Amino acid sequence: MKNILIPGLDEQYKLLNKQIVIKNFTFLFIGSGLEEIAKHYQSQTDKTIEIIVEDYDSLLNSRLKLGKDDNINSRMMDFEKTDFNGESFDIIYAQASTTKTNRNKIVKEVKRLLKPNGFYCVGETVSLTKEVPRFVNDIWGRSDLLPLNIDDVKKYYEDRKFKILAFSNLTYTLKKFYYEVENTLSESLNSFNDDELQLHKKLITKISHERNVYLKQGGDKHIGFVAMIMKKESN
Repeated sequence: MKNILIPGLDEQYKLLNKQIVIKNFTFLFIGSGLEEIAKHYQSQTDKTIEIIVEDYDSLLNSRLKLGKDDNINSRMMDFEKTDFNGESFDIIYAQASTTKTNRNKIVKEVKRLLKPNGFYCVGETVSLTKEVPRFVNDIWGRSDLLPLNIDDVKKYYEDRKFKILAFSNLTYTLKKFYYEVENTLSESLNSFNDDELQLHKKLITKISHERNVYLKQGGDKHIGFVAMIMKKESN
C-alpha cells in the first residue's frame, strides 16, 4: 500500500487485514490521509464508504485524492459529534487522528456509531516514558494532542468496553515516516510557487518542527505509536 504518509504508515492497514475478514462491511474512516486505504476496501463492499475530516483544507485534499469516486464520500464533520445515525458502521478506522484532548468524547461517538460487535481499528500516538520533557509536550500542545502512556492505552479502551483483539507497537515506523515527510517536504518546496508557499507556510513550519524534534532533539526516546484492533462489547 503506497501513499500512506501518516504515522504508522501502512502497518496499521496490514494489521487489520491479518485480523479481520472483510465481508461487505460498512466503513467509516476518521481523519486525513486515509484515501488510498478507503479505495482498497471499496472493492470489497457494495456500500458507500464514508470519510470524515476536521477542516476545509483537509476536505479539499481528500476529494482531490479520491477524484470522481461516487462510492467513497468525504465530508467535514466534528469527530466527537457526527451526523450519522447510531449503529451505522461495521468498522471504524482512525490513524493518527483521535489522540486529541477531546479523545473521551470521540471514543464515545465511535461506540455510538459502531454496530453491535463492530470493529474499531485505531492508531494512537503514545508517550514511551512516564515523564515527558517540555519540548515534546510543547509540540503535542500545539497540535491539541493528549497522548496516553504506552502502558496505559490498553486499559483505557478496556475500561470503555472494548475487547482488544490485536495490539501492535509501531513506534519503529516513525523514523521512516519522518524521513519520508522530509523528502516529500523538500520536493513540495521546490515545486511550489510563491502563493502556494504562503498558503502552506503554517503547515510546513509545523511539520519541520515536529521532524526536527523527533529526529534531531531526542524526541524518539519519548514519542511512540501503537495500533489496535478492537471489538465493541455490549454495555
